[in-house]
Amino acid sequence: MPLYECTFIARQDVPAATVEKLAEEFAGIITAQGGQVKKTEQWGLRNLAYRINKNKKGHYVLFNLDASSDAVAEMERNMRLHEDILRFLTIRVDEHETGPSAVLRKDERAERGPGDRGDRPERSDRGDRSDRPRRAPRAEATQEGDAA
Repeated sequence: MPLYECTFIARQDVPAATVEKLAEEFAGIITAQGGQVKKTEQWGLRNLAYRINKNKKGHYVLFNLDASSDAVAEMERNMRLHEDILRFLTIRVDEHETGPSAVLRKDERAERGPGDRGDRPERSDRGDRSDRPRRAPRAEATQEGDAA
C-alpha cells in the first residue's frame, strides 16, 4: 500500500484530551478501511503563521499512514466535516521518517551555537571596515545663547 503523511490542525480552544480523541477517531477510520497508522505525533499547541477563522494558535497532529487512497479520502472527508479541524494536509511519501519528526527534534538545534549557519564559511573581517570611507565628524550645533 502507498505511504502517506497527514498533518491536521485543531482549534486552539479545544482541550488536548479532545485532540487525542480526534486523532484516535481518524486513526480508526484508517484501520477500518484496512490501513495502518505507523506513527502518531502530538506537536501540541503552536502559533499559526496567520489567523484561520479567528484562531491564532492550533493543536498540531502528525500521522504516518500505510493505507489505500480510498481510506485516506474517507479520513479527509471526515476532517472536512469536523468543525474543530482548521486545516489538514496529506501527502504521499516514498518512505517514512525514522525517529521523531523535525518539529520534535530540539537536540539538533541545541547543539548548534548561536549564529551557526551550517556550511557557510566564517567571515573574519566583520569588525574591519577599512575598505569603507570614514565619515566626517558631526558639527556641533550652535546654541542661540552663543550669538549674543
